[in-house]
Amino acid sequence: MEIKDTYKTIGIPSKETLFKEKGSKFFGYAFPVFSEDEVKICIEDLKKKHHAARHFCYAYQIGIEQIKFRANDDGEPNNSAGLPIYGQIQSFEVTNILIVSVRYFGGTKLGVGGLISAYKTSAQLTLEASEILEKTIDLRYQLNFGYDLMNAVMRIVKERNLNIVSQKLEIDCQYIISVRKKDAQIIFEIFENLYKVNIKLLD
Repeated sequence: MEIKDTYKTIGIPSKETLFKEKGSKFFGYAFPVFSEDEVKICIEDLKKKHHAARHFCYAYQIGIEQIKFRANDDGEPNNSAGLPIYGQIQSFEVTNILIVSVRYFGGTKLGVGGLISAYKTSAQLTLEASEILEKTIDLRYQLNFGYDLMNAVMRIVKERNLNIVSQKLEIDCQYIISVRKKDAQIIFEIFENLYKVNIKLLD
């Protein structure tokens, strides 16, 4: 079974998008986020920018293998805003992302069906305006070895195209390398079978 070791996300906030429906305006934003604190900061910033808006509806998903998500209707009828936004996050298969749709009420009620459709469209436009990146899930290993093994270790690093994250060369050598998840087991075994190289997985 092939290990899935890529995921999609955004690297920078999206451009602002605008969707209009019966006089209501929906401003859409996407932000890269890695914690709930970052979500709060993004929403506070939008509230300063749009101080006259009625609703700041949003959904986020954080994590790659352990997923954390939340959908918030912010005063709109239950499940009419946050979930349609979250549905678009799932549909575009992105993570570590927050999508906010800021609504200015235009005087005409849209009804629950109209709201679901409007928030879904707002989130979709925002994701279409975002630069979506595909990234690899990488594991990090620490290698400890003597200088006499430097050439052997470097040969494996070059042959396998491994990324050295950091190195300490003191009494002996310590490298931290990052490896794509699908290659991790084989790389671990190669180094483990190399006499006198100590390899361990970092969190």
